[in-house]
Amino acid sequence: MDRGQIAELFTAFGAVDVRRMFGGFGLFAEDLMFAIVQDGMIFLKADELTSASFAREGQGAFAYEARGRRISLSYWGLPDRLYDDPDELARWAADALAAARRARTKTPRKRGGKSAKMPRG
Repeated sequence: MDRGQIAELFTAFGAVDVRRMFGGFGLFAEDLMFAIVQDGMIFLKADELTSASFAREGQGAFAYEARGRRISLSYWGLPDRLYDDPDELARWAADALAAARRARTKTPRKRGGKSAKMPRG
């Protein structure tokens, strides 16, 4: 699956920015990553409000191995039926973007660099 094919799948959702990442792609809307593509499979952002929908469809969270540990991310497999249903895919993508927005508001922003120590005088 290449960038053009990925973007075409999401046409009913709207414009997406498909960026190469970690041997796959990240899908962005509103400058938020709402999906990843790895090994030809699409995974949508999910959270406590949306992950049950994925589980009902028999999908699981994206996971990978790093330093001998299995790491799961909050991106869940796109149900196969959605690859052929652009309108329903658009609804799931909108839910994924909403989950990405919620995650952004939960994560405190890091302030750049180390804090400088003021000399005592």
